[in-house]
Amino acid sequence: MDEEYDVVVLGTGLKECILSGLLSVNGLKVLHMDRNDYYGGESTSLNLVQLWKKFRNSDKPPAHLGSSRDYNVDMVPKFMMANGTLVRVLIHTDVTRYLYFKAVDGSYVFSKGKVHKVPATDMEALQTPLMGMFQKRRARKFFIYVQDYDENDPKTHEGMDLTLLTTRELIAKYGLDDNTIDFIGHAMALHRDDRYLNEPALDTVKRMKAFARLSAVYGGTYMLNKPECKVEFNDEGQVIGVTSEGETAKCKKVVCDPSYLPNKVRKIGKVARAISIMGHPIPNTNDSHSVQVIIPQKQLGRKSDMYLFCCSYSHNVAPKGKFIAFVSAEAETDQPEIELKPGLDLLGPVDEIFYDTYDRYEPVNEPSLDNCFISTSYDATTHFESTVMDVLNMYTLITGKVLDLSVDLSAASAAEE
Repeated sequence: MDEEYDVVVLGTGLKECILSGLLSVNGLKVLHMDRNDYYGGESTSLNLVQLWKKFRNSDKPPAHLGSSRDYNVDMVPKFMMANGTLVRVLIHTDVTRYLYFKAVDGSYVFSKGKVHKVPATDMEALQTPLMGMFQKRRARKFFIYVQDYDENDPKTHEGMDLTLLTTRELIAKYGLDDNTIDFIGHAMALHRDDRYLNEPALDTVKRMKAFARLSAVYGGTYMLNKPECKVEFNDEGQVIGVTSEGETAKCKKVVCDPSYLPNKVRKIGKVARAISIMGHPIPNTNDSHSVQVIIPQKQLGRKSDMYLFCCSYSHNVAPKGKFIAFVSAEAETDQPEIELKPGLDLLGPVDEIFYDTYDRYEPVNEPSLDNCFISTSYDATTHFESTVMDVLNMYTLITGKVLDLSVDLSAASAAEE
């Protein structure tokens, strides 16, 4: 380990692994270390015995739940958007050669006490109970505008500058009511709260267009079970290496999750989550084996959305007949059992349930001064978009480059076939 590297990456969470791969592809010499004897960090996956140890302080789960090795429970489960940034990053690093993707059965939204499928086609939009007839006509005009909008073609802008016009002002031009705005903003554009309404509309339109389109390979060195992983600094406060077990890996830069440099981060919130083992899919989701349900903040009188995530034995995460469901939200109280109840009520009967909360942190250091690049903790969302944006921002800070992700996804898909 007593060598010199361009970058030492500490922690094997998703963000750190993506960055490690991107930096290696960029030609940098990378050492990737983790204090744990397993991959994944906060986003690791656990078998049933490990799940029981973490939440029940026991290594003897009930026999009726099946074999421990048949479980693979992700601690921070998220879906990939088919046209999303993570897919482009994976293509860029060429790891798609080793991956198989499985389409999600459906995306749903909670409205007026019921779960409804988010319309993904013209026919579904006409049939959805989320909108009345007059709203459907207005929404159709709005969807056509979004579909035809091209940022580089002023003819499609209809005289509106979406970098100046707020989302609230854009939606008002089409006469959409609060319920329609709710599912468009939260279930299609995937905003986490209502702040987007007062922000430039361009971001929301781009997110909606993405929803509509939904219908150590390069020489990095990995070391697990490296205790301490102490980051070393010179007299000027700049990082010079990482020491573990008496050996120091010299480096110019360190990339890590917040737990490795706790004095350089601040707490910005807390996530409450419940993990459930069930013998059935989430009710009212067309017996979907993989599904997300978004509960917009207004439906519950909250400050931010609540999320349901479900996958099953068809994804090799549980024994045959078993489903794994998660309910998560930005914690607004210290009582996750009570706070998450509206989401849990949608699950139906559960075999087992585990409650957990974890603090969220963001960096407060100045990377240009100390060369420490720290990721932000995972949020409560059920998709990877906010996660990958943090990765791309860190990549630009580390390399001074903006990653070119302008890949033709349909061409890449055809090439794979």
